[in-house]
Parts: sequence; structure tokens; C-alpha cells
Amino acid sequence: MSVTLTPAAADRVNRFLEKEPGALGLRFGVKRTGCSGWQYVADLAHGEQPGDTVFEDRGVRIYVDMLSLPQVDGTVIDVEQRKLGDQFLFRNPNASAECGCGESFTTDADLA
Repeated sequence: MSVTLTPAAADRVNRFLEKEPGALGLRFGVKRTGCSGWQYVADLAHGEQPGDTVFEDRGVRIYVDMLSLPQVDGTVIDVEQRKLGDQFLFRNPNASAECGCGESFTTDADLA
């Protein structure tokens, strides 16, 4: 099981962490919504919750709740350069389909 960061994503997360000294790392998961079923959620982690799995990559701790882990296991978090700024990009091997905007996805388990 893993969730990893590219160097660019780790740099971006570390910039956020520097601005918020009480944060412990990145909280990453999903919630049911969007046009394809699951939507990614990324925020700063301010504490470990019961059932969290904690990964560490490139010096960043990544907190994933137990309900999200099956949907995001193996995901590589990257950063995409856009005209108006950076945006996180999620390369998720569990996603069997994504909506056109890339903000939500479906897994094979959802289709069964």
C-alpha cells in the first residue's frame, strides 16, 4: 500500500506546511460526489484520526483515512502547471473512468 508524491508535489505541500506550522502533513482521501462517484480531497492534516494510514514520502507525511484507502492506494500525487497557477494532479491506478474535468472518478468496484 502506498501514496506517493512527485518532487514537485512534495515541494508544493512543503510550501503550504511552512505557512501553517501546526500542520503535520497532507490529508488525502476521497468523498462520494461528483459526476463519476468519487472526488479527491486534499488538505493539511492537523492530527491523526483513528483508522488513518500514514505514509511518508520525500519528507512529507500523508494521512489517509481507512474508507479512502482502497480508492487511493497506489496513487501518485503530482502538480500540473496551469496558466493561473499550480494544481494537484492524481495518477490513481484504481480509477477505471474519470469525468471530463478530472476531479472525480469511478473504480471497477463501483461498477460491480
